[in-house]
Parts: sequence; C-alpha cells; structure tokens
Amino acid sequence: MNNLLIKNVNIIDAFQNFHGDVYIEDGKIKEIGLELNKEGVEVLNGNGQVLMPSFIDTHAHFREPGLTHKEDIESGSKAAVKGGYTAACLMANTSPICSNYDVLNHVRTRAEEVGLIDIHQCVSITENFKGSSIEHLKNFKDDKKVKAISDDGVGVMDSSIMMKAMEVANENNWVVMSHAEDKTFSKIDMRIAEDLMTIRDLYLAKVTGVHLHMAHVSTKEAVQAITTAKEEGTNVTCEVTPHHIALDESISNYRVNPPIRKKEDVKSIIDAIKKGIIDCIGTDHAPHTEEDKKNGAPGMVGLETAFSICYTTLVKENGISLNKLSELMSKNPADILGMNKGLITIGYDGDMVLLDLNKEIVINKETFVSKGKNTPFHGRKYFGEVMTTIRKGKIVYKALS
Repeated sequence: MNNLLIKNVNIIDAFQNFHGDVYIEDGKIKEIGLELNKEGVEVLNGNGQVLMPSFIDTHAHFREPGLTHKEDIESGSKAAVKGGYTAACLMANTSPICSNYDVLNHVRTRAEEVGLIDIHQCVSITENFKGSSIEHLKNFKDDKKVKAISDDGVGVMDSSIMMKAMEVANENNWVVMSHAEDKTFSKIDMRIAEDLMTIRDLYLAKVTGVHLHMAHVSTKEAVQAITTAKEEGTNVTCEVTPHHIALDESISNYRVNPPIRKKEDVKSIIDAIKKGIIDCIGTDHAPHTEEDKKNGAPGMVGLETAFSICYTTLVKENGISLNKLSELMSKNPADILGMNKGLITIGYDGDMVLLDLNKEIVINKETFVSKGKNTPFHGRKYFGEVMTTIRKGKIVYKALS
C-alpha cells in the first residue's frame, strides 16, 4: 500500500494556503497538520516548497491506438507526470475512432499496465466521427466509467444529431465536450466558425439540460456567449489552453486549431478567468511528428509546459492567486470529470505535486519525454518547476535538478 508522509510544505489548493504536513495512507489523504510523525513510512521533505493537488487535464491526445508514432499511453503518461498531472481525459480521435469497446478497453488496459496516471477515455459523439449516427452510444449506457463524449477535432455539424446526442448524454449523466467549429466557415473565417458553433451548442444545451463542456475556447465572442449562457442558468463549463492565454497572433506561422487569436481575445480570456467564467485549463496536448507539422498538422504538445506557462502568465503577470490557479488546474477539472481529486482534503486521493515557484526555466523541446517536440514555446523563459509528482501516495516523478 502507498503510505507517504510529506513534511514542511506550503499547502495550497483552491481554498487553502498554510504551512504544514500531509500524511497519505493506502493512497488516500489521511491526516493534515503540523509536526506529523509516522513510524516506518516513506518521508518526503518539501523544504518549504509549495504542495498543490496534482493537475488534471480535461483535454489531451495520447494517439493510442493507431497513431503511436506520435505518442502512446506510456509516453503520454510520462509527459503528464513530468508536468505535474496525474489524470487526463483523452479525446476519441484515435485510429480507429473510439466508438466501440475494442478501442475503449485497449486504452483502459494500457493505462492500467503503465500505471502512472488515471486516464478517462472519451467515447465519440457520432459513430466513427461520421456525423450521422449515434447508435453506438447505447452500448455504453451501463458503463459507469464513461464520463464524457466528444468528436474533438471534427465537431458535429448536424444540429439534430447533436441535440439527440445531448439527450442521450443527459440520460446517462455524461458530459458533452464540444469542439466548436462550423466546417462551412473553416476555410473562410475561423473566428466565425468557432463563434457560430459555440452559440448553437449553448442553445442546444439550454434546451436539453445536458452538461456541456466547451473545449479550447479562444475568441472574445465565444467567451461572451458562454458568460450569457451561464447567467441564464445553462449547465455549461469551459476550458482554455495555455497557448491561448500566453500567445497571440504575432506567432501566426504556428498552426493550431483553434488558431492563436488576437491580443484582445487573450485579454478577454484572462478577464474571464478573473471573473470565474472560465472553469479550467485544458492543455489540448496534441503531439505530432516533425514531418506532420511541416505538412500542416495543427496542434502542439502541452503537458510538460502547462504549469510554468500558466503560473507565469496568470499569477506572476496578471495577479491571479495560486488558489485560483489550483481551482483551474485541479479542483474544477476533477469536478467536471467526477474524480475524487483536486483538493488537499482528508479522504481525497493522495495526488499532489511539489513545486519550486522561484525556479526560472527555459523550455527546451529536446528534453521532452513526450514523443512530440512540436511547441512554439521552445527557448522561452518561464517561472515554476515541477519537482515531485505523487499519485495515490506513490512518487511517480522526481526532477533531476
């Protein structure tokens, strides 16, 4: 069993900020206090550094099965723990698409074998991403491990199909994760493509009552639409990516979907974070080979760099509290995915991350453990380094420095 005593740390989560010790027994948080002592257990001395709940990613691509030259469950999990993550929600755009139990069970089995993080695998909204049938969803209605459905990377163009999928999801307490992109506008205006589909899905969620989660929100208009929907009582949550808060269109040569937006969009997103409109950070970790990127594949890796980018951009540069950052990266993602994680509270999973907030780092893609080296952040300086990642009382990552 995984028993661990963590001593001399500054404990920070969405609600707390104090100095103390934490004892994890059988993988769960058992005791929190000062000067804790336990016989015969492993002790980790935090040396006064910050201890936060480990991070949970609402949006990642591990490319297994079928695309393992880009990433696999093992390499993706190693990237996750290096970045302070112990849980991730994986999108359904594997090869084949996750529309059946062959794929779903493969991912679940591999996740257990690797054993580094908790993995939730999304099921596709439409069968094989074809946008025309949701018949496959009935096969998963008794599976309590299924938490969310998504056609991420494609979206669902047919509004009646999306509404029917939302109705099925609502009956099964699934989250519908929306990739908001109207394909009829994708080659004309990517801003309109996102905004139109955001408005449509928000309306359908209002009608059906489903829990809608808007992925990778990137425009000020989408933020405003979500704000209005929340004010009206629509059951909607949303995520933003580290790259949509830290970059603007001045790096227009780097392709990602949705695109890097204007400075006014970045400002709108950060303002919405401060106001509590944005619920969480989702990395949209999307590894590609160098050849894929040269051929125009959209996306970037994000698990190993997310904390440093978010801490520097949001906390140091924009005055957002560490408590708020923990809410965005741990508590709210756990709530959205129904996980017993995200807070340093007795009874919760003993998933934590020890951080050196004063450490200045230079992002170097050559040191990534992910198979993907595709990042526009290479060579940029940020603050905050993940020193130790703990999953259910077991140390699963330790920095070399």
